[in-house]
Amino acid sequence: MTKFQNKKARFNFFFISEIETGIVLKGTEIKSIRAGKLSFKDSYARIENDEIWLYNLHISIYEEGSIFNHVPERKRKLLLHKREIKKMKKQVEEKGLTLVPKTLFINKNNLVKVILTVAKGKKRFDKRDDIKQKDVARELQRTEKMR
Repeated sequence: MTKFQNKKARFNFFFISEIETGIVLKGTEIKSIRAGKLSFKDSYARIENDEIWLYNLHISIYEEGSIFNHVPERKRKLLLHKREIKKMKKQVEEKGLTLVPKTLFINKNNLVKVILTVAKGKKRFDKRDDIKQKDVARELQRTEKMR
């Protein structure tokens, strides 16, 4: 199972809830994903007309593709049931919440799935606390290795 993480999202957001969704792709996009040529930089999801769309997910063009190649940063539709979309819409309408893709993976049935999270943005002091906790954990590991 191939898995790609959005590492920047963990640093910039608190995750509130998450859901696994399908994604609508073109043929050359899946080939580029299998080759590992994608980037989550500044990607987010938005609810429009009771559908969820994923923006700014960069999937590089497929080198062996011809005139049928895709646009690297087009908006892509996420596949969810209507009741799940309504539930997420209620959460997003709260102040300061957004939809962020956390993980993209290919499951055992060769389908591409996205783990979409409802997230709240971190403030600068929250990010400093995270860095401080990582440093303390790293120091503890170093001292344990020395023993």
